[in-house]
Amino acid sequence: MLVEVRFHGRGGQGVVTAADFLAVAGFKEGYYTLSFPTFGAEKRGTPVASFLRISDEQIVVRDEVYNPDYVVVLDPSVFEAVNVVAGLKNNGMVIANYPKGSEDLKRELKIENKVFTINATKFSMKILGRPITNTTMVGAFVGATDILKLKTLKDTVEELFEPPLAEKNKLLIEEAYKYMKEVCR
Repeated sequence: MLVEVRFHGRGGQGVVTAADFLAVAGFKEGYYTLSFPTFGAEKRGTPVASFLRISDEQIVVRDEVYNPDYVVVLDPSVFEAVNVVAGLKNNGMVIANYPKGSEDLKRELKIENKVFTINATKFSMKILGRPITNTTMVGAFVGATDILKLKTLKDTVEELFEPPLAEKNKLLIEEAYKYMKEVCR
């Protein structure tokens, strides 16, 4: 099994952190993982992509993810600037922070792939008081895919964040995970 994920967002939103977070969690579950970013102008607010590979075998491919199994979008404004679905596999999935429903985004993207949306900005504002959506989208991604375990994500939060931020991020991950489980039924 080799799973390839491409994350899209804007600089300063935690796009790189989201991929790194999932790489750490995957490693904790015994997988081989690789995550790395690509930057354009390398400044806050510009489009950023980050890549994640999770595999049960050693990963030898080191280039960008051109044909992802999953695309995760942290900021809906990126749809105007980047073709986020470029190269998405025919059976691939889009998981996006988007204020409207999945069918609305599917029509906007003009694709037949599975699309699942969550208003991650709303979740993040409610719990963090800031529109930082990376951990929300980590929870949504795992809720939609079951690639990793919720418990592993929560354990990873404790390693990467100090209290009380760790508790808030665990809550965000859990709420997004549960939300996505309901949506994906």
